[in-house]
Amino acid sequence: MEELKILIDEKTIQDKVDELAKQIEKDYQGKELTLVCILKGSTVFMVDLARKMNKKIKFAFMQVSSYGGEKISSGKINLKLDLPDSLEGENILIIEDIIDTGRTLSYLIKHLETKNPESVKLCTLLDKPERREYDVKVDYVGFQIPDKFVVGYGLDYNENYRNLPYVAEVE
Repeated sequence: MEELKILIDEKTIQDKVDELAKQIEKDYQGKELTLVCILKGSTVFMVDLARKMNKKIKFAFMQVSSYGGEKISSGKINLKLDLPDSLEGENILIIEDIIDTGRTLSYLIKHLETKNPESVKLCTLLDKPERREYDVKVDYVGFQIPDKFVVGYGLDYNENYRNLPYVAEVE
């Protein structure tokens, strides 16, 4: 079993999710909003975020892979589940668990923009800016973290650890 070191505890995460929800709710006041959850890692974050917003929200799901069971991205983006509906005129907020190189999000944003939404913005729980290779505008950031491999709060290692209520570094 891997050795885990808690990087961000449960209370700190919940406080930040509450703060992000309030800001998003304010920014989208009077507008409809569709949260696009990037499966599977962003599910926990999206649900917690949505529950803290007092507004009508639609959920949509996409699945993209670039890790394939490894600790480092392969660099190859595999779109496993796309949005079937037109996004014409919708305000889209992509919900991501973690951004490192930005390759996947750069691809997703361009892909979603071809569906003619009103807007496409990005919210991530974790950001590793020192790993950035693609210029991606992140509109809402929970935490900036060092270049460490992390699990918990939806993030996994070989499909394990998603259920942890905190974010931990795999040592």
